[in-house]
Amino acid sequence: MMKLIKNFLATSAIPHRRQVKAGANDGEVALATASTDLILGVTDCPGGAVIGDRVDVVLLGETELDIGGTIAFGAFFTADAAGRGLAAAPAAGVNARTGGIMTIGAVSGDIARVLVTPSRIQG
Repeated sequence: MMKLIKNFLATSAIPHRRQVKAGANDGEVALATASTDLILGVTDCPGGAVIGDRVDVVLLGETELDIGGTIAFGAFFTADAAGRGLAAAPAAGVNARTGGIMTIGAVSGDIARVLVTPSRIQG
């Protein structure tokens, strides 16, 4: 499967295999830290990035993501406070931004294959 990757300017420290959100300006990204962030994709930047570095982001397609909690196969994932994957489980009537869908079940500390398909769900 092909993936869509775009290069952005990092406006915060961003580790490898973490979710990022839209930055304040066009062409900028920052670490996604909540389900309310405008999640764009997952970093593909071994060694990570610091402020001012260029960082590759998988916007669509399959890639690896660091996991921060238990997530079932096929479930939507969102970002925890460190940009890792966390099960998206918004309360009734509440919206959550998601980074995509799990292609395998995973638990905290895993590196899992995911399908990056940013979207929004409602509980």
